[in-house]
Amino acid sequence: RDSVTHPTAPAAPSERASSSGKLWILMITAFIDMVGLLMVIPLLPFYAKTLGAGGLVVGTLISSFAVAQLISAPMWGRFSDAYGRRPAMLVGLGASGIAYIVFAFALSLPHPLFFLFLSRIVQGAGGGTVSVIQAYVADATKPNERAKALGWLSAATNAGVVIGPAIASFSHNLGPHWPGMIAALLCALNILFALRYLPESHDANARLRTRGGRAPFDAVARVAWTDFRQPYARLIWMYSVGLGAYYGVNALIILYLSRHFDVTENSIGFFFMYIGGLSIVFRLFLLGPAVDKLGEVRTARLGALALGCGLGLVPLTAYVKLTSLPAISWLPFAVVIALVPLGASLNFPSVTALLSRVVGENERGLYMGVQQTYGGIARVIYPLIAGIASDHFGEASPFWISAGFVLSTIVMGSQLGKYSSRTSEFEIEALADEATDEARAAE
Repeated sequence: RDSVTHPTAPAAPSERASSSGKLWILMITAFIDMVGLLMVIPLLPFYAKTLGAGGLVVGTLISSFAVAQLISAPMWGRFSDAYGRRPAMLVGLGASGIAYIVFAFALSLPHPLFFLFLSRIVQGAGGGTVSVIQAYVADATKPNERAKALGWLSAATNAGVVIGPAIASFSHNLGPHWPGMIAALLCALNILFALRYLPESHDANARLRTRGGRAPFDAVARVAWTDFRQPYARLIWMYSVGLGAYYGVNALIILYLSRHFDVTENSIGFFFMYIGGLSIVFRLFLLGPAVDKLGEVRTARLGALALGCGLGLVPLTAYVKLTSLPAISWLPFAVVIALVPLGASLNFPSVTALLSRVVGENERGLYMGVQQTYGGIARVIYPLIAGIASDHFGEASPFWISAGFVLSTIVMGSQLGKYSSRTSEFEIEALADEATDEARAAE
C-alpha cells in the first residue's frame, strides 16, 4: 500500500478488544499531565512581576513554551514512529517533571528569570509529545472511531484545565515552592502509572519500516514542504488555519466582554468555566453521534460552519440586548459564543482523525507532529494579525476575519469525501478484512 494515501490494515480482534481500555488509560495520563501544566501557567505572570519584569518579558516567558513545543513536535512524532509511542510519552513526562522542579525553586536561585525561562523551554520540549498522544489514539482505535476518541481525549485535557488552576491557588498558600513540587510529584506518579498500565500501541513492523526510511530531518522537511494537492497537506492546513483563527481572538473576546458587559477580573472565570464545560459536553456526547451519522468530512464542515458563524456573530451581540437586567442582558452573547466550542469540538478532532486515515502507520506520528507545528505557528501569528486589525479597523474586524478564515477551510476540504468513514473505499476494504478475521477466529 501507498504509505501516504492509504490507511493501514485493521487491528486484530484481540487488539480491538483492548482499545477502549487503552484509551481510558491514555485519558487519565493526559488529564494528570494537563493538571500539572495548568498549575504552573497561572503563576508565571505573578512570578515575573515579583522579579520586576514587564509585559514583554511575561509574554516572552509564556510564548517560550510554545516555541519549544513547535520545534520539538515533528521530531517527537518521528521518534515515536521509529521507537514507539510509549517511550516518547515517558521521556516527555520526565522532561516536564524536571521543568516543574526547576520552576519550584527558580525564585530562590541566583538568576531566577533565567531559570524560569529554562523551566518553560524544557517543559515545552517535553510538551511536543501532543502529536504522539494523538498518534497513540489513532493506533489504538478503529478508523471510524478515531474522531470520537480524540474528542474524549480533548475532554479529559479540558477537565485538567479547569482543575489545575484551582490546585495551584490552594498549593501556593502553603508556600512558593509547593505548586512546582506538587506538579512534579503528579508527573512522577503519572510516569509510574504509564509504566504500569499504558501498553505500546505502535506496531513493531511499522517501527522497523520507519527506521529503514529517510533520516529524521529529511522526513520532517519532506512533510513540511509538500504539495498542497496532497490530502494530508490540505488537512494540515485546515487544522492550522482553523486553530489559529479560534485561538487568535481569545484575548479580544475578554476585552469585548469587559467593554460591553462589565466583566472584570473577578467574574471572567465564569466565562472560562462556561466555555470549558460546553467543550467537555460537546466532545463527550455530541461528537461521536455526529461522526457516526455524517462521517468525519461532513462533521468537520459542520464544525467549521458553526465556529465561523459563532465568531462572526460575536460583535453583534452587544447590540441585541433583550433587557437592561444584568443577569439576562448577556444571554444573546451566551447563545452565540456557544457556537464556538461547538464548532471546535466537531471540527478539530474530525480533521485529525482524517489525517490519521490518509497517512501510513509508520509515519503517523511524524505527520501529526507537523500538524501540531503548523497549528502552533498559526497560534503565534494570528493574535498579532487580530491585534493589528482591532487597532486599525475596529473591534469587530478580527472576529469577521477569523470567521472568514474558518469558513475557507470548508473549501479546502471540498474533495476529501472519499476518506470519510461513511464513504471511503478503503474503509469498505477494511471492514471486509475485519469480517474475514472474525470468520477465521470463529473457525
